[in-house]
Amino acid sequence: MSDGKIRNMEDFAALSGISRPTISKYFNDPQSVRQSTRAKIEEAIERYDYRPNIFAMNQNRKLTKNVGIVVPYLADPFFAEIARNIEQRCIDSGYRPTLFSSHGDPELEVEILDTLRSLKPAGVLIAPLGRASRKGALERFCKDVPTVLFDSNLEGIGAAFVGSDNFSFVSQTVEYMTRTGAPPAFFEMRTPANPNANKRRSAYIEMMSRLGFDPKVIQIDGEGWAFEEIGRRGAHKVLEDGSLPTDAILCSNDRLAIGFLSACYERGLKVGRNPDCVLRVASNDDHPFSKFTCPALTTAAHDYERVAEHSVDSLFLLIENGGSLPTREETLFPARLVLRASA
Repeated sequence: MSDGKIRNMEDFAALSGISRPTISKYFNDPQSVRQSTRAKIEEAIERYDYRPNIFAMNQNRKLTKNVGIVVPYLADPFFAEIARNIEQRCIDSGYRPTLFSSHGDPELEVEILDTLRSLKPAGVLIAPLGRASRKGALERFCKDVPTVLFDSNLEGIGAAFVGSDNFSFVSQTVEYMTRTGAPPAFFEMRTPANPNANKRRSAYIEMMSRLGFDPKVIQIDGEGWAFEEIGRRGAHKVLEDGSLPTDAILCSNDRLAIGFLSACYERGLKVGRNPDCVLRVASNDDHPFSKFTCPALTTAAHDYERVAEHSVDSLFLLIENGGSLPTREETLFPARLVLRASA
């Protein structure tokens, strides 16, 4: 401990002046030690910012069958669908999944991690908020608990990451729209809630440049996860002020596109490829409701099943290997273009 770092419970005991067996007893059951001792330990935990390696402690007793699943916003049908797939695969494998939503709140995300520690999970699958996440808290958690990230990647955090290839999404939609009509403008939130949005904008700009077209990015105001309403208001604004640079729109995600289609309907503008249509609209994700919009939405689809399957398989491999892998693995699955009436 010469460098000042607390590496284990022995180091913490030496600094706090409390015996190692008493500290171990506290972390197994805080109520099992005297109130005065508990207060002293908890004060030392805060002072030294110490968190025990729960997974290592669990090695001395039978692992639980608990698996935590954390998503940013469960009301988003994309996360509901992928969580449903992950949850079912865990159940089929004999594990007991517990599902949490951080509701876009980084403080709640940290609280969920603390709750998961108390459940002593065999492992955790988390789709983090991204740049809003408290990275230090996530790093400490991933050192203690076997953790696989999905959907949103944070470099170097977790033993593995599984997600969708954002360039694959946008390259397919851009190529199709430029081949079949006017080059599209990219419609997105100025302050996106999901970090994948930034990757999609970069992919759009790169793909348009490759094809010899000038990228045109339309950024609309709005924060949070109410994407449909944000898209609807933003579409009304650009349609009203005449700032739309083309009759082809590529939305960053399907929920924004649903809002855009709603605004078009309210303004009496027909969307699609028929002669009487004035706009073409496409998007990315294959949101579970996108086939039911009017007109049905052209989009690039996630491979929900393969992302879920590989995420769960990666976690089980991590658990079987004692909580670590030789290297941090990153796996991306390509999108599939789905042609519907909107474009």
